[in-house]
Amino acid sequence: MKTIDIHTHGIGGVDTRTRNVDDILAIAEIHGSHGVTEIIPTLYSSPIPEMRAQMETVRKAMAIQKAGFTIEDAGRGENNSSPAKIIGIHLEGPFLNPVKCGALDAPSFSEPGEHALLELLEGFEDIVKIITVAPEIRGAIGLIKKVAGMGIIVSMGHSDATYAEAEEGCRAGARGVTHIFNAMRGIHHREPGIAGFGLLNRDIYIEVIADPYHLHPRTLELVFKMKNHDRILLVSDTVKETGAGGCGMSGVTDATGTLLGGGMTITESSRRLMQLGYDEGDIIDCMTKNPAGYLQGSM
Repeated sequence: MKTIDIHTHGIGGVDTRTRNVDDILAIAEIHGSHGVTEIIPTLYSSPIPEMRAQMETVRKAMAIQKAGFTIEDAGRGENNSSPAKIIGIHLEGPFLNPVKCGALDAPSFSEPGEHALLELLEGFEDIVKIITVAPEIRGAIGLIKKVAGMGIIVSMGHSDATYAEAEEGCRAGARGVTHIFNAMRGIHHREPGIAGFGLLNRDIYIEVIADPYHLHPRTLELVFKMKNHDRILLVSDTVKETGAGGCGMSGVTDATGTLLGGGMTITESSRRLMQLGYDEGDIIDCMTKNPAGYLQGSM
């Protein structure tokens, strides 16, 4: 059974902000050593030329894997485990809301538009699997329709969307919510927001970071009690500092205390959830069957 992580920026001292193909292969090797079968390397929002250079690096890593080379062939192997297969790219930006930038670089965000989308994607349409978009920003609904029509998944995130705006994004073709509750409008009793929409809509998929830092244990309980389990996706959101001595009592943070990314691989966070009492079968589905369905267009 394949374990699939659709949202990882890096791990163990390397990340996707690179033009060195060995860094991408190392990310795959480290995730593979934790029992992750497939990964979708996730690019940070950056100026579009930088994102394109990073996409080209991921493409080269995919080609090396397809040709039958492994991380050991590149001289970077540390054990006998199989590297996770790189199955595409997730673009976390640049069409995001600066007021919910989280740890991302707000000055790199772009207004949605056909020209910017073409500049970003041209030549990479075959390997980009997911784009995170804030549905409330001007031009986003048209862009969501365009991207969905290309067969690329739109996930809504880094967003200050109201419930109605998130619903409009879903009607336009968005199929997911990126790391629910993090870097988005939360639930208010008079405005459920995009987080409320993610929990209540039965068709939308939601990413869940289940390390000890991103969601309070009772918030996790709320998610698993309210959300239909077949639409929950465990993601790691790991970053360069994860597993490289950067994860303390408060998780992987910058000097201001802002969370930079996840502190666990999906296999580690799944074990944590089982230890907390969640059903083993449900948790396994959240990192195997559910992401497979998401990627295959199952609604």
